[in-house]
Amino acid sequence: MSITRPPLIDHLYTADPSANVFEGRIYLYPSHDLDLDVEENDQGDQYQMVDYHVFSLDHPEGPAQDHGEVLHVDQVPWASQQMWAPDAACRDGRYFLYFPAKDQNGVFRIGVATSSRPEGPFSPEAEPIRGTFSIDPCVFGDEDGEVYLYFGGIWGGQLQNWATGSYVENAGSLSPESPAHCPRVARLRADMLQLETTPSDLVIVDEQGEPLKAGDTTRRYFEGPWMHKYRGTYYFSYSTGDTHTLVYATGDNPLGPFRFRGRILSPVIGWTTHHSIVEFEDRWYLYYHDASLSGGVSHKRCVKVQELFYEEDGSIREMIP
Repeated sequence: MSITRPPLIDHLYTADPSANVFEGRIYLYPSHDLDLDVEENDQGDQYQMVDYHVFSLDHPEGPAQDHGEVLHVDQVPWASQQMWAPDAACRDGRYFLYFPAKDQNGVFRIGVATSSRPEGPFSPEAEPIRGTFSIDPCVFGDEDGEVYLYFGGIWGGQLQNWATGSYVENAGSLSPESPAHCPRVARLRADMLQLETTPSDLVIVDEQGEPLKAGDTTRRYFEGPWMHKYRGTYYFSYSTGDTHTLVYATGDNPLGPFRFRGRILSPVIGWTTHHSIVEFEDRWYLYYHDASLSGGVSHKRCVKVQELFYEEDGSIREMIP
């Protein structure tokens, strides 16, 4: 039986929740949808976000405390518009907010801002992170101390424009039988402000070990990368975009390849979803969004949470939102 779960945050439209445990609490770093009536298109021009709020929770299911605006596009020298899904990390008592935005030429880059507190406010670096592009940064710190940045989203996220290694404004679509566009991964420097390595493809393969095809829209990568580790296995999860599900793949190396395993979450109210997975007090939780708060308007979304369960073989039990 499905139930209607209330939004964790209902005084603002929020989406793309990145959940992290800092100082014994859950901290959420979502994007902030504006209450605008605008025409929607496949390039995401309706997502006109300009700032970020940080929320904290004593318990994964709320209530959520709003710590207010922590960063605005007007504070970021290189950015012009569309501050989409962020993520956060901590190292040596310093907190880092990673975020995408379009530069002055309309090209998505990934920036970073820092704070002495997980709730901010955050001070941005003057330039985007060298070598980054596209959207949806996700930061994963491994047990050996190495930290990785995952990113990328097709269509409005412009990942397809970088297939040659340089930005091509009018990049064409892939044929259905071509290998799908891959998310990118790079190791971060110790200072967490720049990349240590050049971004490479994170390859997702099928049961036969072949890269997923562009026409395999129920499994191929679209956007919203998230990495976590469970019992020594790396879990790379993401959104399929136009087929409206959250799915995952597993591997034994944070750089891939990853073998496709299945669905995590079936379609939500709204166009698609974007998520994070976090462990808190020995239980696991899936944070995601839908458009129930606005009655289905896809650019006016709200954050929700459900407990996540693993089967004995390490697979993730599929959930109904």
